[in-house]
Amino acid sequence: MNSGNAVEIFLNEARDLLEQLEAALLDLEARPDDAELINTTFRALHTLKGSGGMFGPPDMAAFAHKLEDAFERVRRGEAPLTPALVGVLLAATDQIRRLLFEPAPALAARSAELVKALQAAVGGEASGAPAAAPAAAMPQAPTTSRFVITLRLPANALLFGTNPLALLDELRALGEAEVEALTDAVPELAVLAPTELYLAWRITLSTDQGLGAIEDVFIFVDEPGAVTIEALGAAEAAPAPAPESVEPVAVAPAAAAKVEPARAEAKSQAQPEASVRVSASRLDTLLDQVGELVIAQARLTALTHQRHDPVLTAVVEEIERISADLRDSAMDMRMLPIDSLFSRYRRVVRDLSSDLGKEIDLVLSGEDTELDKTVLDRLGDPLVHIIRNSIDHGIEMQDRRLAAGKSKRGTLRLSARQSGTEVIITIEDDGAGLNRERILEKARAAGIVADGVTPPNREIDELIFHPGLSTAAAVSNLSGRGVGMDVVRRTIGELHGSIEIATEPGQGTRFTLRLPLTLAIIDGLLVRVGETKCILPLANVEECVELSAIECRTSSGRNFVDIRNTIVPIFHMDAIFGAASAEDGIVVVADTDTGRVGVVVDQVVGQHQTVIKPLSPLHRATPGLAGATILGDGSVALILDINTLVRQAGAVRADRLAA
Repeated sequence: MNSGNAVEIFLNEARDLLEQLEAALLDLEARPDDAELINTTFRALHTLKGSGGMFGPPDMAAFAHKLEDAFERVRRGEAPLTPALVGVLLAATDQIRRLLFEPAPALAARSAELVKALQAAVGGEASGAPAAAPAAAMPQAPTTSRFVITLRLPANALLFGTNPLALLDELRALGEAEVEALTDAVPELAVLAPTELYLAWRITLSTDQGLGAIEDVFIFVDEPGAVTIEALGAAEAAPAPAPESVEPVAVAPAAAAKVEPARAEAKSQAQPEASVRVSASRLDTLLDQVGELVIAQARLTALTHQRHDPVLTAVVEEIERISADLRDSAMDMRMLPIDSLFSRYRRVVRDLSSDLGKEIDLVLSGEDTELDKTVLDRLGDPLVHIIRNSIDHGIEMQDRRLAAGKSKRGTLRLSARQSGTEVIITIEDDGAGLNRERILEKARAAGIVADGVTPPNREIDELIFHPGLSTAAAVSNLSGRGVGMDVVRRTIGELHGSIEIATEPGQGTRFTLRLPLTLAIIDGLLVRVGETKCILPLANVEECVELSAIECRTSSGRNFVDIRNTIVPIFHMDAIFGAASAEDGIVVVADTDTGRVGVVVDQVVGQHQTVIKPLSPLHRATPGLAGATILGDGSVALILDINTLVRQAGAVRADRLAA
């Protein structure tokens, strides 16, 4: 590994550590007595300091070292973890991020300011004389205690870089240590694997450093039950300690003995799964190649149907199975839980509510919903804009909420769920709702809406996405320039998604984002409408029924069919494509956001692995089209967005009824 690769790996790991550190600090603000969170925070700081000293900027490593020293007082219970201290630590986390990627000289003053604030928060800003005076007035001899440590690491510890000999050397540095190797798990030579660890160790240690120093040696050993520490009390050679000095030594090991099993039960018993970092560009290249393979496999399948060769058919079926497995594996590598995105907004909500003087609770749900990495990466900024507007414009100040009969604390809900081939993300607040009168007033002043014209409420709500329109009374660091929400709509559109608004005055506003599950490959149902071939996402399809075999009804201008005593609304694709309607057809029953819907097509060709190709700029904005694909015979089929088509058909029918 060259130095350039080592630095790149360090920067990637540093990003992960900073996210882990930030999440732990936000959790500690609600649970300041959680020992596991405190240890997680300390481990992240310790790793940043150590790795930064080898591969990072010197100023960053020195700054992280000072943070670690200050937080050590919190870990040892010498300083309380107050909200003010958490705020300083979060600001220090931002400073580490800047020190990694920005010129250090310009940041030196800010680093010194944060170190001073952190020392003041933990009570370590004294010059040294007052702190040294009590020690000089009350000299005490260090108490030597004996511990028995059993170290039994997992068999794959060496593969993950753990060096047990280095751990033993660190224990020897703490005092007099007697090390005994435990060989009960060593197998016979014929079955011994050289990469696995079979030895365990029992160490009898006499030290005056205390239990905390021993625990620090194993701070990065997270395997449950790998380390057990038993206190034997004071060493025989040591003088009898005073009663006041006995209590901490006796209590700490007892507490540790009770906590250790609880931690072991809380952690998963499964072995940690190995992972490898791969650049996003390599994943994109792999997925493109898999897509081309799927297209070639479709052409081969079409050719097999023409030849009617049983031997060739058997080989092609095997290739189909392998290509499908390869496609699923490539897709799984790109799918990430949306929690990696949602967790960032905890800090955003905390900082914005603090800046605006509002009390806001962020409620997250559906964090395990998975989304394509490309969509996930581009979704970050749009969600930030919506969250900022909900906090700044939507949720009221405490006095206005109390006057309206609401709770003092506002609530912002961020949720995600999967619906067929779509992921639906909802951002909802319990604020005042959109002020339609002010939006219309601003739109008329900007010339967007003509004087005397009052559009429907739905169109007034949509005006907030118009470039340059803002309802803020003054420009601030959060809003007021009329940019942001127009970027949200444009970005969502580029991702082939949609955004909807639902608002109730005095009750709140809900933004609903509908995004494709992936931008690469899906399973589809190939159908024919007239002379046009289309793809329906197979995840939406429930069943196919012949239209002539079921009873059709009409009510309020809407067609229905009776499928096994269940009424299902239908709409004809012939009308959408302008083709001649066939007397007979196939009803494809699909599950949509509005319920079960029947789509009438002329023919169902069969299942098809669909590689999504983008439409041309001329057709990209066409509602109801999610893309296109290349079939086995080289022709092009349109990929239909069922949810959008159903919503569009409902809007057209509503307009007709209103007319």
